[in-house]
Order: sequence, then C-alpha cells, then structure tokens
Amino acid sequence: EENADARNLLADRRKDFDPADRHLRQFQQIENHVQRLVRNSERVREAWYSHKIMPELGNTKWSTNTTHETFPADSFAKATPPFRAYFKEEVMGSFDEPLLNPNPRSRLKYSNENWTAYDVVLDVFDELVAWGVLVIPRDLKPGERRPVVVTQHGRNGLPENLLVKDVSAYRRVGARLAEMGYIVFVPHNLYRNESRYRPLNRKANTVKATLYSFILHQHDQILRWLNTLDFVDGKRIAFYGNSFGGETALRIPPVLEGYALSISASFFNQWTRKIASTNDEFSFMFSDEWETPVFNAGHTFDHAEMAFLMIPRPFMVERGHHDHVAHDRWVAYEYAKVRRLYDMLGIGDRTRIEYFQGGHGMRQEGTFEFLSQHLDWPPKP
Repeated sequence: EENADARNLLADRRKDFDPADRHLRQFQQIENHVQRLVRNSERVREAWYSHKIMPELGNTKWSTNTTHETFPADSFAKATPPFRAYFKEEVMGSFDEPLLNPNPRSRLKYSNENWTAYDVVLDVFDELVAWGVLVIPRDLKPGERRPVVVTQHGRNGLPENLLVKDVSAYRRVGARLAEMGYIVFVPHNLYRNESRYRPLNRKANTVKATLYSFILHQHDQILRWLNTLDFVDGKRIAFYGNSFGGETALRIPPVLEGYALSISASFFNQWTRKIASTNDEFSFMFSDEWETPVFNAGHTFDHAEMAFLMIPRPFMVERGHHDHVAHDRWVAYEYAKVRRLYDMLGIGDRTRIEYFQGGHGMRQEGTFEFLSQHLDWPPKP
C-alpha cells in the first residue's frame, strides 16, 4: 500500500502534457546558444590573436584625418610564431615523425613545344608519399633560376586536370603558367574519393590530427625538394589553389613559410558560419561535409586569422559572384579584416581580392598579375 501511494505521488497527472514539445524547446534553447556563440566568435578571436599581439588595433579613435600612421608589420610578424604553432598543432594537427629522405623518382608525363612535364614521387613517411607533376618550360637556360608556382586542384581532382584536361574550373592553369615561363608543380592532395578521405580524417582525429596533417607534411617535403633543384629560386615559390585547393592555400602556406605568397580561389569565406550556422543555406550543416568541424576553431581561427599568419607575405583571394561556396557578403566581410590589417601595417600593396562574373573557378587574370608583381616574373628590364 505504501509503494502504491509512492507511485501515485510520482505519477504525471497532466492530461495534455507532451514531452516532445519540451524536448524541442530544450533543443532550440541549446541551438540558440550555439548560434549566439557563432555570431560573437569574431570578438573572441580578435581578443585572442590580433588584438593581443597589437592592442592598438582595437583602440582606434574617431578621426577625420585622411591618413594615419601605420604600425610595424615586422613587429606583428615577430609575435606570430606562437599562433602559427597553435594553428599547426591544435587546429590542423601534425605528426612528430621526421621526414624521410625524399628519394625522388620521376618519369616523363607530357611533352610539347612549350614545356616538358614529369611525374614525381617523394617519400614523406614510411606509409606516405607526395606525388605531383613538375612542369619545366623549354626556354629555361642553363644556370637560370626561376620562380615556381605550386597549383593545387580541388576535391576529387587530379594534377592532369590543371594541365591537359578541359576542366572549366581550372582552365589549364598549370599549362598556362608554364607557357608564361614559370616552373610549375601540380601536387596531388588526398581529398579524393568521398568514401575514403572522410573516414581517413575521422581516424586521424583519434590521434589529434586531420586530413591536412598529412597534406602539411607532404607539402613540407615538396618545398624541401624543390629547393634542391638548381633551376628553382627557392625564395620565389608561390601557392595558387582552387576549391579545396583554395582551402589548402589558407592552411598550408600560413604554416610553411617557404611559400612566398598564397592565392585562395573559390574558398575564402566566413568559415565559422560555413561550418556551424543553421540559418544560412550554404552552411555545411545542410551538406555531407561532416568531417569539417575542429574543436574551438571558431574562437581561434577563421579565414581572416589564417590569412594573418601570412603577414608580411602577400595574400590574395579570387572570388566568382556565382560561386555557391558562400555569399559574396560573407567573403567581402571576412576579407575586409585582412585588408584592414595589411593597410594598418603599411603593407596594403601585398593583398588583393578580385571579384568576377563567374562561378567556382580560377579566372586567372588578377591572380596572374599578382604572381607577376610579387614573383618579379617576367623580370623587369
């Protein structure tokens, strides 16, 4: 009888109560909290990185002057290494293994009247190699050292897509650059075959790594090997990537300072919103990119902060108005932070954005001008 009374006391006597409604309200409350964190995350990032390095960046006052003094770019760059290390170890993840001897192997791949191309394979770790295509212009003179452009394909791409295939996103960018006289290297990145690279990323997460942990060390080996070639000017190696290659442009050159400049095509946007927003149609919350979230990235590195790691090196964004990676307003808003910082550091001529009336591809006009300007090619008379 006492047990029965206890059960009656614990019984829910509300006739019209639906626990599903309460569950939904609780879920929406949690989700609203997360979206507030997304909206406020840029203030956390500023306090954590750029304003911590240089507090005066956040202390500007009302002014009607048409010019202001700039801050020293070298001071900002000298304070950057701890943030670069954090990005490398905590956002991308890296491996402690020493790189192997590259043991380069090559074979003839393509040959025409303008250039010759070779498949190249380099050892990285015991079970990891770097593969790409090296393109050498035929007018290269003995003893001459030329700049290199590393051109990077996007998701499910291959080096040949940038050289000999008629792919609208790339427009034979590697071949065109070689015809202009650049040494070109077209690496293969691991983001190929959806059913393989995403599980690889998940496995890597268990050891505090990501897909880009592998790509980072592959490119480190590529840079080291390029610097051994007697026709390469190691101080003039640029990176130009499209789509996932544009993401690579935001992750690898900021960490590997052997890249003299970086150009991100068809990718740069507001990354925190891209990953976590439930209010925007282009968000990964509504697509199959389930592997993209990284712990606490929203409070540390969005695309602007990744670009800050390039300072004082040149950085450019290429953006088609019809590219569904993001809204134009996202791209413009995020890039404005990059341009402002470069201007305030007195190096505004080292960054640029080009918009064009196109889609998810490489226009190759302003970007080629940017390469020519900062790689000094062709050399001025």
